[in-house]
Amino acid sequence: MDTLNPRDAKDVEDAVRAAIAGEQPLEIIGHGTKRRIGHPMATNAVLDLSALNAVSAYEPNELIITVQSGAPLDDVQSLIDSKNQQFAFEPMDTSVLLGAPGSGTIGGMIGAGLAGPRRIKAGGARDHLLGAHAVSGFGDSFKTGGRVVKNVTGYDLCKLLAGSWGTLAVMTEVTLKVMPKPESERTLMLAGLDDVAANRAMTAALGSPYDVSGAAHLPGSVFGSSTGALAGLGAGGRAVTVLRLEGIAASVADRAGSLGKALAAYGAVEMLQDDASAVVWAGIRDVEPFAASGARGLWPVWRIVCPPASGGALGQALARGSQGDVIYDWGGGLIWAAVPPRPDALAGPVRQQVEAAGGHAMLVRAPEDIRRNVDVFQPQAGGVAALGQRVRHSFDPKIILNRGRMVRATAT
Repeated sequence: MDTLNPRDAKDVEDAVRAAIAGEQPLEIIGHGTKRRIGHPMATNAVLDLSALNAVSAYEPNELIITVQSGAPLDDVQSLIDSKNQQFAFEPMDTSVLLGAPGSGTIGGMIGAGLAGPRRIKAGGARDHLLGAHAVSGFGDSFKTGGRVVKNVTGYDLCKLLAGSWGTLAVMTEVTLKVMPKPESERTLMLAGLDDVAANRAMTAALGSPYDVSGAAHLPGSVFGSSTGALAGLGAGGRAVTVLRLEGIAASVADRAGSLGKALAAYGAVEMLQDDASAVVWAGIRDVEPFAASGARGLWPVWRIVCPPASGGALGQALARGSQGDVIYDWGGGLIWAAVPPRPDALAGPVRQQVEAAGGHAMLVRAPEDIRRNVDVFQPQAGGVAALGQRVRHSFDPKIILNRGRMVRATAT
C-alpha cells in the first residue's frame, strides 16, 4: 500500500484528484491513533496528513486558534495551556481505550467528534469549530465558516465535518474556539448508590442552580479492572457518583457547599479539589477502567447515547444481560459498556435494548474480524440513511475518501 505525504493543501488536492482519476479509494490519517475505530477499509493508498502540522494563528485575547489538521493534539493543548486556556469540550484521548500510542491530531479530534464530560455544559467538538479549509471528493479546495464566533454567511458546512470520520472531505486547516481554564474545580463524591439512584442524584444535581460541569457514576464492579487514577475511588468495591463544579474559587466553594447540602438525602458527600479532581475527570473522559492495558483490555466496548432519564435502568439491563460492566457519563446520557468477548460483540441484544430506550450505540473497540461483520455505527432508518447518502455524494460522488469506514461494504 502506498503512503502519500502531502506538504500543503495543493498536494492534498493533487492526491485526491489522482485517486479520483484512478477510481482508487484513499484512507485519510493523521497519526493513525483512531484507525481501529470503524469498519476495516480496503484502500490502495494512505493519505498521511501528519506533515500539515503548523499553527497558522493563535489569538489568545480573541479566544481563537487556527491550526493545520495534522498538528499533534498534545502540542496544541500545551500551547493553549501556556495561556491558561483549553478546549472546553474536553477531547477524548482514545489511546487509553485503543492502546495506540499518542493522542492523535487536531483533524482526528474533529473527524471523530468525541467529547468528554463537560459536553453537558460546553457542547461538543462541532460547537467549537468555527471554520475549516478542506478538499472535497471532487478534488477541489473549499472554505467553510470563518474566524469569528458569529459567522452566518452561507451554509454551516464545517459542522458536517465534525464527526464525519473523514468521509466527506480532507480537512487541511481548522479554526477553533478556545476558552479560559477555570480558576478552581471541586468534585463531590457520593458512595454506594446503585445505578438508578445515582441517575436520580445526577439528574437532581444537573437540574440545580449550581452549574454542574460533570456528572458521572462508576459502579463498584468497574474498579476491579481499573489500575489507574480511578482505582482508589472504589475502595472495597464501592460504587462512586461524582459531580464537578468549576469556576472562580470563591464561587466554586460556595456552590459545592450548597450542592452538598442539596444532595444530603443521597448520603454523605466527600470532596476532591483541583488537581485531585482533574485526575478523576481525565480518567472518566478516557474510559480508564476499560483501558486496553487493563483487565478488560480484550473486551469489546460500546459507546451508547440515550435519554439521561433512561440511563440507569438501561445500564443495569446491559450489565446484567451481557455479564459486562458499564460506566455512566453526561448525567446518564452516555454509557460506556464493556462486554465479554463474543463473535458478534453482542450487537443484537445491545442494540435491541438501546433502541428500546430511545438511544443509539457505536462499537468503539473490537477486533478487526468483528468490525468487519458487525455494524460499528448505529444503522439508520431508511429516510435518514438516504439523506446521509445524498450528503455524502454531494461531497464525494465516487466515494474516494475513507470508503467503507462508516458503512459495511455488504450494506451499500
